[in-house]
Amino acid sequence: MQISRDILTRSYQAMRTIREFEERLHVEFATGEIPGFVHLYCGEEASGVGVCAHLGKTDTIASTHRGHGHCIAKGVAVDGMMAEIYGRRTGVCRGKGGSMHIADLSLGMLGANGIVGGGPPLICGAALSHKLLKDNGVAVAFYGDGASNEGSTLESLNLATVWHLPAVFVVEDNGYGEATGSSYACAGTQKDRAAGFGMPYFECDGTDFFAVYEAAEEAISHARSGKGPAMLHVHLARWYGHFEGDAMSYRVNGEVTKERSERDCLVKFRQRAADVSLLEASVLDEIDAAVKNEIDAAVVAAKKAPLPEAEDLTRDVYVSY
Repeated sequence: MQISRDILTRSYQAMRTIREFEERLHVEFATGEIPGFVHLYCGEEASGVGVCAHLGKTDTIASTHRGHGHCIAKGVAVDGMMAEIYGRRTGVCRGKGGSMHIADLSLGMLGANGIVGGGPPLICGAALSHKLLKDNGVAVAFYGDGASNEGSTLESLNLATVWHLPAVFVVEDNGYGEATGSSYACAGTQKDRAAGFGMPYFECDGTDFFAVYEAAEEAISHARSGKGPAMLHVHLARWYGHFEGDAMSYRVNGEVTKERSERDCLVKFRQRAADVSLLEASVLDEIDAAVKNEIDAAVVAAKKAPLPEAEDLTRDVYVSY
């Protein structure tokens, strides 16, 4: 399929930004300066970017506890995200959300979510808004193979079908629900589940940006055209543990090393770009350097930023105390 040079450039930049952001967090978290938990998206970059490449600012997404990649793919500012993760007042949520609850409603990013299966119900609400407002918008729920077993997710699949909502349910299947293999924990297949709710099913290799981009276009076009919800099943792998500090004793020896060496979505993108002359290597190298500088600056700024004040606790809430 034909993809414009602009989309390719922006997509590579987004994937490289996610990779650099997450790899840097892996290092910074070990210092003990970052509060709370951190769940990294390394290895999964092509999924969030390939899907969000088809979305506009007014389209909406909901994420998971592993939400940094989705935020960046949707356009959330890196400096604001880094400050938020450090719990600083300059964070995108004023330092009150942290890693698992980054949101930017102005960009249609309804938030990462520490509740497994918490995103799909939100997306049903957002999709209903798009439908009633007739704004041609689409709502996308990212969730994992573990969340696919949650009642909230299954109820959302049902509701989206019954109400004929412009929603896309993206199953990012990294093979593990925390430490439990999806091959053991998920009865049947995701395709069977989609069929059970009467919605079309699309599937792709999540380490191949071009495969994700093509499958996402079909799923999102289906929903945007008023034909109801769709499911997109993305097969990928996370390179780090479920959370930072996870020993990953449940994974086969050499599994992650093989994924890194053979299925790196950024390496595959560069190879494809070189093979068919889509983008020059020099352009990609410039992006790599610029992104590294951006992440370095974001970390420095976050560490210098002020912490929230006591009065910030009651700001931005619905109830006045």
